[in-house]
Amino acid sequence: MQLEGLIPIHIKDKTFEALMSVYQIALNQVVEELEQIKSGMNKIYGYEIINHITSRIKTPDSIMKKMKKKNYKLNYQNLVYNINDIAGVRAICPTKSNIASLVSIISQLPNIKIIKEKDYITKPKESGYSGYHLIVEVPIKIEERTLPVKVEIQLRTMAMDFWATNEHKVKYKTNKKLSGLDSKKMVLYAKILNFIDKKITHIYQKQFE
Repeated sequence: MQLEGLIPIHIKDKTFEALMSVYQIALNQVVEELEQIKSGMNKIYGYEIINHITSRIKTPDSIMKKMKKKNYKLNYQNLVYNINDIAGVRAICPTKSNIASLVSIISQLPNIKIIKEKDYITKPKESGYSGYHLIVEVPIKIEERTLPVKVEIQLRTMAMDFWATNEHKVKYKTNKKLSGLDSKKMVLYAKILNFIDKKITHIYQKQFE
């Protein structure tokens, strides 16, 4: 199976379908690792470091749209090397301290290699978005070869996820463009939620001291 090269992408051919199945295998492996962390931490310490986990593979249309937006030529080399979020996992944690702990645990997993980190918690995006993003590589065996496959892991607290989910809906799931005033309100609400998040984290941590 050809995974890279200057071969043009055709989203309905067998090569594309086979490639997406490889990403699905990598995605399943990351989800399984996170589920084991969730279960293990609960058994050992009696609390959940992860509240819940969701995952998805980008749709073919979303992949092509992103490549065009970034002005990449539509070939497999650009897809494999430049599109890092084809396979995506989101882990929602109760508190920010859980996110830091989870990053530390992930960094020690033998079958997952962190290759890139983006800290939007310390430095939120201009939109108000907060979260911690990891791009990881997972070794997948294909036709007697082991290939590193990239998966994006997004880590958020429940407050961060509440804001991000609703911000995405009002921005991208309606036909109306968000006004400048409403955009400023969303940034303000993100800051308010961040303040509440910190206070709840402080109370939460005191219970386990």
